[in-house]
Amino acid sequence: MQRIVLDTNCLIQSVHLKGKYHKVWISLFDGSNIMCVSNEIIEEYHEILQRLTNNKVANYVINAIIYNPYTIFITPYYKFNLIHSDPDDNKFVDCAISAGAKYIVTNDKHFDVLKEIDFPKVDIITLIDFYNQLTSK
Repeated sequence: MQRIVLDTNCLIQSVHLKGKYHKVWISLFDGSNIMCVSNEIIEEYHEILQRLTNNKVANYVINAIIYNPYTIFITPYYKFNLIHSDPDDNKFVDCAISAGAKYIVTNDKHFDVLKEIDFPKVDIITLIDFYNQLTSK
């Protein structure tokens, strides 16, 4: 079991039952991975899901995350501000650092700056690479 933080773009791609990356979503509920979230992350998930689907679907997904025994709620007490090009992405970084997460799963290029920072070390992985790790086990 490894702790991960899932960027919103990857959550959206993994939720759909018939989507290519649905195995990522399933891995968050079968004990393969632990999903680390903060209140800010949950709020963003809900806002984007509502915009892309509807309130019923958004609430269903959020409730699934909240009541999942493999979800850990994190309260980051320090703002590292490591991503300057899109400061809104820092909520995922702060959560990952506070949670001791192995990865932030993201396709967002703004996170690439983390590859150049030695401390605090935050590893990122694309959705397809994370999916490939899951399917190769």
